[in-house]
Amino acid sequence: MMPEYIKNIKKTLLSDNWATLHKVTFDYRDSKGNWEPQVREVYDRGNGAAVLLYNKASKTVILTEQFRMPTYFNGNDSGMLIEVCAGLLDDYDPETAIKKEIEEETGYHLSDVEKVMDLYMSPGSVTETVHLFIAGYTVKDKLSEGGGVATENEDILVHEYAFAKAYTMIQTGEIKDAKTVILLQYLQLQGILS
Repeated sequence: MMPEYIKNIKKTLLSDNWATLHKVTFDYRDSKGNWEPQVREVYDRGNGAAVLLYNKASKTVILTEQFRMPTYFNGNDSGMLIEVCAGLLDDYDPETAIKKEIEEETGYHLSDVEKVMDLYMSPGSVTETVHLFIAGYTVKDKLSEGGGVATENEDILVHEYAFAKAYTMIQTGEIKDAKTVILLQYLQLQGILS
């Protein structure tokens, strides 16, 4: 059912390459009751999942680093971004998808992950919901070096940081990825590595 404050929705496909980009026109009723025409572009790349791996015994976390063209395009000199393990759901449920990503990207095989929350990361133009998780790991869980899937052109570096160092990297600007900041702050607020 359509909300009472939006009507006359029309979508025009602008691009269907990496994901889909639509131009959407609609009439919106504002808080004063006035109807006004609106135009937006909506980018749909599917929903995703992200996870922060942590080791309680060593008080460490696993983060990844990879080239992200949008950050380079927006002034990040190297385009490299330090972030939590993440990926699109494709045709999987969030938990199955993130366990697959953990193994592909980090080389760890984990059977348990803990759901934290679901968030829209850029709701002004992107449809994506990101399902956020945390998961404990040990040295015994490491199966491979990770690094991503070669056929998907992934070239992912895997880093293990002391939690205190990773948390400080937020303040120094070395970590600028929102989902990573949120999950590091979640660990801090919950006292999981205290």
